[in-house]
Amino acid sequence: MSLGIRADAVFSIRLSEMPMPTGSTDPVVLTDWILHSLGLIRRMDENGGLQRIMRDSLLADPLRGWTSSSLGEATGLSNTAIFQQIKKLKRAGLVSTETRGKWDYHILRGGSMSNAVAISMSLASTILDMRLSTLAGMVEPSETRMEVASEDEEGPSLSITISEVGPRREGFDETSTLAMGLGLGGGSESGIELASKLLDTLCSDHHPVTLLALSERLKTTRGRVKTAIDRMVEAGIVETVPMVQRLSMDIFSGLNRQNSARGTDWLMGRGGLSRLDDSVSSALIQTLSDGDGIERVADILAKVPVESQRILLNQLGGRMPWGYRLSGKDGKAVSETVSRAVDRSLRRIRTVAKRLDDSLAP
Repeated sequence: MSLGIRADAVFSIRLSEMPMPTGSTDPVVLTDWILHSLGLIRRMDENGGLQRIMRDSLLADPLRGWTSSSLGEATGLSNTAIFQQIKKLKRAGLVSTETRGKWDYHILRGGSMSNAVAISMSLASTILDMRLSTLAGMVEPSETRMEVASEDEEGPSLSITISEVGPRREGFDETSTLAMGLGLGGGSESGIELASKLLDTLCSDHHPVTLLALSERLKTTRGRVKTAIDRMVEAGIVETVPMVQRLSMDIFSGLNRQNSARGTDWLMGRGGLSRLDDSVSSALIQTLSDGDGIERVADILAKVPVESQRILLNQLGGRMPWGYRLSGKDGKAVSETVSRAVDRSLRRIRTVAKRLDDSLAP
């Protein structure tokens, strides 16, 4: 007789942060929310196979020891469908299996959703710490990386894969293994390769870098880089930041372009220069007639608040340049940023699991 989770159930969840079902005590709603938050279902559908297994069997009698046959009788699902759904639950650490002879008996770990989630979340926290330790070792400390404040304090909703280390793969180095374990590659080898190159690049960069610069450096399209970067942003590893140091350059280009096309009267009117102090607007106009370069424009704009510069750039027909950087000055800071976001998500799942158990109590 063998006990516990089989070797084919390497732990893996994909945390997807979503609004909590505030005030709801409906078991169907709460179960769907938990399964969705753990990345086990793609859409809210109370009649999906996974939900039926949970609702009609595991939650109804957690420690019965459910076989494929009894699960089929309770849910109406085929053996193949049951196998696939149980495999998901085992990978997420919610279900364990005991084999007796030719039969597998599945139970909800710990005998309740709260206990099963507690075990799963404990595994997730431990595995994430291991993964972040690897990431922290890759990050070059930098005092200049975080000079410009991020404007999105909360950031996007968290979405991150947490997978334990599996068998070594040929051609996968430590960075590739990390990218795969955190779901940064999107499930494809080409995606993992690009994600690992981006990680190497961003871990060594001491300043924010634009999509264009990254795509040129990695010799690929901006679209592919944007897709990979977005996964890192959702995981809390990377953040977007305004490229303040490029504002004067873009304003200089906009001034010259609009002056050639529309003249100084337009610049002082719809061009936005009239919004600035007279001394600043006059100095900028003078640079155009004198043919001064970007350095002179940068000196003039140094006394202008960043927000005013951004408005001026918009009125000149430009857009604020944005860049990407790691979410901390060193490996420890990046790890703490990711851990805080994940801990918040795990706490929410525990809270909803407890509410689900309470709603099912006789």
